[in-house]
Amino acid sequence: MITDTGTVRTLARVLVPLLAALALLLLPGPGPGGGTADAAAVCHGRPTRTIAFATGELRLYRTRQYVCAVTVATRPGPRRPMAVSLQPRGARPVVRSGRFDRQAGPVTVHALNRCVRAGGSVAGRGTTTGWILC
Repeated sequence: MITDTGTVRTLARVLVPLLAALALLLLPGPGPGGGTADAAAVCHGRPTRTIAFATGELRLYRTRQYVCAVTVATRPGPRRPMAVSLQPRGARPVVRSGRFDRQAGPVTVHALNRCVRAGGSVAGRGTTTGWILC
């Protein structure tokens, strides 16, 4: 048994950081297999609407001044054509399209006191909304 307080303090100074580093290595966290990354991590604001369609879903998020949209594929896999668009009333649409494996976007527009129109598609099938979030 260790009775010297100087030895106990030295041992604690060495063991506490070592045990903390070991815990960080062993506990699951974000990364491969450790957590799930979702569209909520990409868009700021509260989830407002989720509109499902055959091959994915269009997710809308809103803060006081901005609206953000992401199109997420139902089954992530090989790269395929995907698109997301967001248009505030009285302005041009902002579109992000291309070949993606999991999600298209995010697209953010300034929409303080404005309605928006959103659309999204995955592999040629998709959805559009009318003027919403007024």
